[in-house]
Amino acid sequence: QVQLVESGGGLVQAGGSLGLSCTASGITFSRNDMAWYRQAPGNQGELVARITSGGSTNYADSVKGRFTISRDNTKNTVHLQMNSLKPEDTAVYFCNAHKTGFVPMDFWGEGTLVTVSS
Repeated sequence: QVQLVESGGGLVQAGGSLGLSCTASGITFSRNDMAWYRQAPGNQGELVARITSGGSTNYADSVKGRFTISRDNTKNTVHLQMNSLKPEDTAVYFCNAHKTGFVPMDFWGEGTLVTVSS
């Protein structure tokens, strides 16, 4: 059974920072590329950041330079450090694995809500 548990969300003022964590089980974590997605009400989910099993990273243009994705294979965790937050970053953030290309698994966690106030 695949489980993805996100944590770390909360309310923060614009310009502030938050760190998100995701713990995965039911997959061979170290062999999978991992990614963070976000979805705001009424909007399609978007890929925010990605880190390969080898440690290479990719970021959406909207967060590049502000967010950092990292992973700890010993803890089966992927982290998203978010700095210089903007109100438009407000969304529910989800993690997932990319087993094939940029396609996520069919299993999703509950996500963690990030609210950025102005």
